[in-house]
Amino acid sequence: MTKARQLWLKIHTYLGLSIGIMLVLLGLTGSILVFYLQFDIWLNPDIEAVSTAPVSQQQTVFDQLQQQFPTRTDSWRIEQPLHSGWPIMARYYTPVETRDLQFAPLMVTIDPATLEITSKRFWGEFAMTWIYNLHYSLLVDKTGKTFVGIIGLISLISLLSGVVLWWPGWHKLQQVMAWRLRTSYAKKVFDLHILSGSYGFIVLFMLSLTGAALALPSQTQQIIRVFSPLASSPILARSLQQQGKKPVISADTAVASAFKLFPNAELRWVESPGFKKNSWRVVFYQQGEPSRRFPRTQVWVNAFTGDIVASRDGLADSAGDKVLNWLHPLHNGEAFGLTGRIIVFICGFLPLILFITGLLRWQQKRHARKRTAYRHS
Repeated sequence: MTKARQLWLKIHTYLGLSIGIMLVLLGLTGSILVFYLQFDIWLNPDIEAVSTAPVSQQQTVFDQLQQQFPTRTDSWRIEQPLHSGWPIMARYYTPVETRDLQFAPLMVTIDPATLEITSKRFWGEFAMTWIYNLHYSLLVDKTGKTFVGIIGLISLISLLSGVVLWWPGWHKLQQVMAWRLRTSYAKKVFDLHILSGSYGFIVLFMLSLTGAALALPSQTQQIIRVFSPLASSPILARSLQQQGKKPVISADTAVASAFKLFPNAELRWVESPGFKKNSWRVVFYQQGEPSRRFPRTQVWVNAFTGDIVASRDGLADSAGDKVLNWLHPLHNGEAFGLTGRIIVFICGFLPLILFITGLLRWQQKRHARKRTAYRHS
């Protein structure tokens, strides 16, 4: 064995042993989160919508929220259902109960047909959001998120070292990619480790890279800005005095104004001005954007006049912004529809297989070295 190969083997072995458990945790929680909205409905059947009829008037939803939560006067953000049977989901980002946490909005589900509020929960206090926090920040907020990003970067080195050790050359690639498990236990362990890593390499590399980028947003943006400009949020005036003198336009009026810019788009989110802001924010999905749930096409509408004060066309973003727009839908598979989600779901189990087989392989080699040393002693 050459010195270079010995070095790569040590890197691959020690990285696998040191961060393997973390990668298993991130992989398994990531698989669950691929379908976390559907899992939440399965775990909490009361929030499933009784009708598939969409809400025709958005203002009725905000009226219901204001009636049920009269003291919560900041912005509410409501999300349109992605599928039939799904509820409207509303978020109140500034609850006093969780103000010490980086991200813990009040989450409210509303039946789109009856407008009945079917759940009131704080983010992180119910199963699927707890798993989300575990995956994203290891339950330790900002510090944990940074650590997850570093783990993602280290996993890239582990994956690359595995490819270097495995690479058979182009002429043998088809032969070694043939799915087969040899007869002996030791060889089966080796084959399973090699095949899992080689078949899943592209997806695992993509998940590690996008995961690190999402967990380290500031650093990611700094790198991208070297090559491309990035969009910034519009500077919007705040006028509490004006709000006191003039009534706020309805959500439906704001949405109608926004639709004039993007008449063929699909309405996805509506954010109210609340007591402090001076505009409604309307978020649309346009065909061709990578994420239907979190698209980037947005319109800001003056809360008192109905005039459009700012907009963003998700299809006309800069190259740098398009890279950022693709990170989340690539990470959860949404960019490639149900097929992409299923692939990411399956690949979330590969770190478990790789860690167990890698650990067994390491133990086999240790025992073999001990037997060899004993015979020569």
